[in-house]
Amino acid sequence: MYTLLLVDDEEEVTQIIAKKVKWNELGFSVVGHANNGLKALEMLEEIQPDVVMTDIRMPYMDGLELCGQIREKYPATKLVLFTGFDDFEYAKEAVHLEIEEYILKPLNAAEITKVFEDLKKKLDQEINEKKGAELLKKYYKDSLPLLQANFYSTLIEGRVPEEELGKYIMNYEIDFTGPWYACIIIHTSTTQVPKDIDVQLLAISVDRQAGERLEEKWRGKRFNYLGDTVMIVQLESKEEVSELTDSCDRFCKYVNHMIGAVVTVGVGQVCDNILELVKSYQSAREAVSYRVLYGSNQAINLKEIVPKRKVATEAADGTELAYLFKMICLGKNPDVKSAVERYMEHKIVPTKSLEKYHVAVMELISEMYHFMVNNELDIQKLSGGAGQLYTLLSNMEPQVLEKWLLNLCLALHEDMANARDHSKRSLIDQAKEYVHNNYQEESLGLDDICRELGVSNSYFSSIFKKETGKSFVGYLTGYRMEKAARMLVETNEKSYMIAKSVGYTDPNYFSYVFKRQYGVSPSKYRTEYENI
Repeated sequence: MYTLLLVDDEEEVTQIIAKKVKWNELGFSVVGHANNGLKALEMLEEIQPDVVMTDIRMPYMDGLELCGQIREKYPATKLVLFTGFDDFEYAKEAVHLEIEEYILKPLNAAEITKVFEDLKKKLDQEINEKKGAELLKKYYKDSLPLLQANFYSTLIEGRVPEEELGKYIMNYEIDFTGPWYACIIIHTSTTQVPKDIDVQLLAISVDRQAGERLEEKWRGKRFNYLGDTVMIVQLESKEEVSELTDSCDRFCKYVNHMIGAVVTVGVGQVCDNILELVKSYQSAREAVSYRVLYGSNQAINLKEIVPKRKVATEAADGTELAYLFKMICLGKNPDVKSAVERYMEHKIVPTKSLEKYHVAVMELISEMYHFMVNNELDIQKLSGGAGQLYTLLSNMEPQVLEKWLLNLCLALHEDMANARDHSKRSLIDQAKEYVHNNYQEESLGLDDICRELGVSNSYFSSIFKKETGKSFVGYLTGYRMEKAARMLVETNEKSYMIAKSVGYTDPNYFSYVFKRQYGVSPSKYRTEYENI
């Protein structure tokens, strides 16, 4: 039932119209009468009828002006004009205002009925079209999460054409404001699962917790990919990745404490171009792999544990070489030996012709060069250059080639392990040097040293404790106390001045820490030394 407002300064006219026409049978309900244009506008604000049928000649505001106001404020309202004057200018203005019908007086019930029968059909058609459009819009809204997830998956696979990126972001209503981006992979262990808990339910719970604890803070776009939760995060600066790593590390500890899940978060490299997220995802995936060396239940940032490492790419050869390279990076000597045997068995031994054997050797040399360059390994281990090496290897029997390859891979495996150890020691040495140069600063703490070194608090705290046997705060306190003890025996400075010079503005707290370290107060320590 559509609503109709009648407007005419002659009340008897509107009453006649209301009575003569069988409005209910036509599908209309007369919801009001107005005797001038201004009154009609007031009523429109309240009832907003589907149709307004108005005379043209009225006081205060004529019908054409009223129609102009209605067309501007209520564009969906249908307009029907009636008048006693057959004036061409009126008719022309009616066309301009997109009037549905222009009826001349005297009004005829049959003519009005015909006009409103046609109008009813038009309104029905528009409503049906609108409902169809609304339904499609609802379907589209409902499907947006799936469309977005598919887009994110395509994005990290590197399959989004640059020229279509903007269209996808707009159509899928994605807020990518950056200006920096990174991928994190949230991997839930399927082997270390609390008793009587379903693996899939545990993973779903971890995914939800990631949404609650990480998504809002990091403006994350969360989706599932290859059995893991992946989140594209947005950063204000490139340096913010250290804070992101700490957040992820706290998340791992939280879900382990709350639901018993053993989670590793791989933090990918930061990029300023959305299309570079494919590299960020690859590095995050590789970071997760390093849990075999560094342990689960923590966040791992590849740029922290192997600072010079470039993003690994899949070997052109495929599974066997990719697996061999992975074992060189992460495995133990027996794993490397097994991977070499697997490669030889699948790629070298089956070759049935000399030409195919030579092609396989060329591919091996090429991929070895790429791997060593990407990881900044000593290229001299492939002595003699590619040409000489190809000649040498091509003339080897498979057994000899396997022995050569095994020796090379074991040497590379050792080099990578040494590089990791050297990187850790270098980081510890830099931290100690920073303490030695800045221990006088009262505010010096873990945040300062990590900001200086460009690493996360969680990673630095872990390796510092592992390498030195002390926490960073413990080391800093110990160094300050050593300096204070030396000043107590080598100078005549007052205790409060010594406290200030080693980073303590509160002399009472300094005395408390000193006594905890040496078992006596600073003054007694000085006295005992003087009496020796």
